[in-house]
Parts: sequence; structure tokens; C-alpha cells
Amino acid sequence: MVREYTAESIEVLSGLDPVRKRPGMYTETSRPNHLALEVIDNSVDEALAGYATKIDVQLHKDGSLSVVDDGRGMPVDVHPEEGIPGVELIFSRLHAGAKFSNVDYKFSGGLHGVGVSVVNALSSKLSQK
Repeated sequence: MVREYTAESIEVLSGLDPVRKRPGMYTETSRPNHLALEVIDNSVDEALAGYATKIDVQLHKDGSLSVVDDGRGMPVDVHPEEGIPGVELIFSRLHAGAKFSNVDYKFSGGLHGVGVSVVNALSSKLSQK
């Protein structure tokens, strides 16, 4: 049985759907270490940039992770091109962040990571304060 392969056969995933459908393309799937390091690296980057002096990492009994630092936090003002708050953009769009140029972060431990949007896509709960 041969099925015709046409442009109509092509599926286009948007937002975080590609991550949820094929997580192995974005992160190690056999253990959550990489996802935890992605979140921790964001706090480390704040410290390397001179904006954070404390990082608190807690692994909870239910398997969840909390990472708190005393850095600048994520921007909550509206992004001029996307029209949504920076924090929403960071958590909901792949390849959104301030580390692609050397303007805001001269050094970054998180450049080899997948981005916190991938962590969000694969998490059952997210809380940002």
C-alpha cells in the first residue's frame, strides 16, 4: 500500500509542541539532570555577571526542584517586538533569551543548554516569582 507523499503530509508544530512530541531532540530523556542543570545554569549566569551572590537549590520529596537566587530576575516588561512580557517569552518560546549576543551576559554557563522553555514544556508544574 503506497500512500502519496505531498505537502499536505507535512505537519508543522509550533510553540512548545515540538519539545513535547519529541523531547529526545532537545534533552536527555533517561534522567532529568539536564533539565535541572538548565535552570541552575540561569542562576549561575546571574552570579557570573555579578548580579547574584546567593543560589539556593532544593530537591523536594516529590521529585520537583526549586532554584532561587538573589539576581535581577526575569524581565516582566513587554517585549517590543513580540508584545508579551519577557518572562512569558522566556518560558514559552524556543530560542528566546538574552544570551545570543554578549551584551547582557559576557560569560554564560547555559549556552550549551536547551533553554528554560524546554524545561517548562516538559514540566508538570511551573512557578515563577
